[in-house]
Amino acid sequence: MERKSIKSVLVLVAMEAEALPLVNILDLKEDVPPRIAPPAPAVSYTGEKFGITINVVRNGKCQLHGVDNVGTVPAAVTAYLAVHELKPDLVISVGTAGGFKARGAAIGDVFLATAFANHDRRIPIPGFDKYGVWRIDAVPAPNLREALSLKEGVVSSGNSLDYSKEDWDQLHANEAAVKEMEAAGISWVAHLHNVPFLALKSITDIVDGDRPPQEEFLENLHSAAQALQRVISPVLEFVAGKTIKEL
Repeated sequence: MERKSIKSVLVLVAMEAEALPLVNILDLKEDVPPRIAPPAPAVSYTGEKFGITINVVRNGKCQLHGVDNVGTVPAAVTAYLAVHELKPDLVISVGTAGGFKARGAAIGDVFLATAFANHDRRIPIPGFDKYGVWRIDAVPAPNLREALSLKEGVVSSGNSLDYSKEDWDQLHANEAAVKEMEAAGISWVAHLHNVPFLALKSITDIVDGDRPPQEEFLENLHSAAQALQRVISPVLEFVAGKTIKEL
């Protein structure tokens, strides 16, 4: 598989506000009828650029509450359905996140993941404890990081915007540079399908700062989405036609 050149990339995004700037700059079209069959609420977009097929898939809206489906469960379900349907050569989770200033994060930075873990799955039983954290490496991409001058670090996922003391302790145990709500779930799906997986996360709020994360998130969501918009084309152009080892 590693000798195969990348001809198709699946970009997974949780929120509409994160996805639409990517769709616009890549000139993708919404799939009608949907590629991800109902009742799954996922929305997909397809196009050709840099000589490869690009699919952007977002989680869609919650039917009960009308907001974006965020968190590891919608992310994993969407990823499973999308990978099964689209059969990509590479999967990339793209979205906004909190960052740790202690690990060099600032608002608007884009991080390339080195590994994925959970910080809110606490199962203090031998064997299940490590399963709960689920730490797994991202595909090594040193050439991509250097070419685009991206920061890098561990991406840790949980299902709350804030954190408990136990979450905080596990975030530090994970050596997290980035805190978000989807990537670890997607990494499990990618592992099941043996598909290479990367993540690009743009920083909206500083986890170890002095402001409430929800305030910084809402204040910086637009600018963080623009940062992702700026980086997505160079990333896709770089990976196009390369083998995984060349990343």
